[in-house]
Amino acid sequence: MKVLFAAAECAPFFKTGGLGDVAGALPKELKKQGIDVRVVLPLYSTMPQRYKNQLVDVAQFEVKVGWRSQYCGIKKLKKDNIHYYFIDNLYYFNRSSIYGFDDDGERFAFFAQAICEMLEKIDFIPDILHVNDWHTSIIPVLLKDKYQWITSYQSIKTILTIHNLQFQGVFDQLVLSDLYGIGYNAFHEHGLKYYDDINCLKGGIFYADQVTTVSPTYAQEIQTPQFGENLDGVLRFNSYKLKGILNGIDYEVFNPETDNVIPAHFSTKNLKGKAVNKTTLQERVGLPVNEKTALMSMVSRLTTQKGCNLLRDKIDELMHRNIQVLILGTGEKEYEDSFNYFTWKYPEKFKMIVDFDVALAQHIYAGSDLFIMPSAFEPCGLSQLNSLRYGTLPIVHETGGLKDTVQPYNPYTGKGTGFSFNDFRSSVMVETIDRALTVYYDEPKNWASLVKQAMSKDFSWEKSTNEYIQVYTAMLRT
Repeated sequence: MKVLFAAAECAPFFKTGGLGDVAGALPKELKKQGIDVRVVLPLYSTMPQRYKNQLVDVAQFEVKVGWRSQYCGIKKLKKDNIHYYFIDNLYYFNRSSIYGFDDDGERFAFFAQAICEMLEKIDFIPDILHVNDWHTSIIPVLLKDKYQWITSYQSIKTILTIHNLQFQGVFDQLVLSDLYGIGYNAFHEHGLKYYDDINCLKGGIFYADQVTTVSPTYAQEIQTPQFGENLDGVLRFNSYKLKGILNGIDYEVFNPETDNVIPAHFSTKNLKGKAVNKTTLQERVGLPVNEKTALMSMVSRLTTQKGCNLLRDKIDELMHRNIQVLILGTGEKEYEDSFNYFTWKYPEKFKMIVDFDVALAQHIYAGSDLFIMPSAFEPCGLSQLNSLRYGTLPIVHETGGLKDTVQPYNPYTGKGTGFSFNDFRSSVMVETIDRALTVYYDEPKNWASLVKQAMSKDFSWEKSTNEYIQVYTAMLRT
């Protein structure tokens, strides 16, 4: 089985969020399980120099982006026994960041067409072309419209994974001719048409042979008006080919027994190292060093989607508890400013660090007692998986992947891996935090048991990868 995995980002080359993590981890696991998987990405100028030094030229040609003839270089490198192909064009990808430019529609129109046109040139015609999010979601449309005349492409099966339905690639219908050089064959209700515009993600949902998203609960949620981002009807119509497959995390990177980033190693058999990580973390961030005080942390983009409004509204109330709160992240100014204010107001109990620091994040996962993640919606979420791996118990809103991965504590059976609430209100969140603190301070044996149960859960990529392989295999049978 030959699989080409197409994405706009991929760790460790470039990453802004969960898509980059998935693109970095899933192909590696597919390769381990015997799949001939290759990955194609844009060649952003932000690539670390150590990887630039390994790039090898493969091909050069021109891609028609509407009326424009644009240079396209194909470079590759081999890492973890996987071939990574990079689409090179300085005009589109020599930027300070990956996204957020006025011409993103044109940039990723070039990228999608370059992928389609490179397949014969690199002598790799995949059985499965796995596209991700709106940046590559139009590829299934292009294969069945613009490139259907290429005989070797006609047997390619396509699968689209939706990582976040909020981002859909909506543009004026003029881009059909201006960027893609196609007519209106795919501009209809069961294709790209979205009111008077085109919607790349909508087109991909209709034209792909299979659609997946990153957790079973999110797959159900996005078929409702509350979470469907105006595509719930489209997703209900295509529910026969929609499946939720939970993301995993790289257990080689996130391993409390071998992690070289954290000060002390620990395991379910010996948790002493976790206490060392806690006190060194408190010292590192400038909080009073006290092993017995509950430390609750958040590592997140600071946005309303992540529930920062719930936390902000209750900090004054929480500061009356015996608790320390540590937040690491960047995002919307209102939350950065609010949390900085609380750092000034409660210097002994609250700390906000406005930064994107991977090493510090790892230390936070390992050294905290609680991890707060009250997202309004969460397709999958990876931070709660990291915290579980390190025995830091999550407090989550029951939505999407958070509901699928965090088992709420049952005081009667003692089972659970964290604490959760269903009613998305700040007062309910505080009640849940209080329940967690009660167990922490009054039931130390139960707390230690929960920590071990959390660490024992398996959210590695192996199980999820098997589900993807089952989907791939079923696609090839049809």
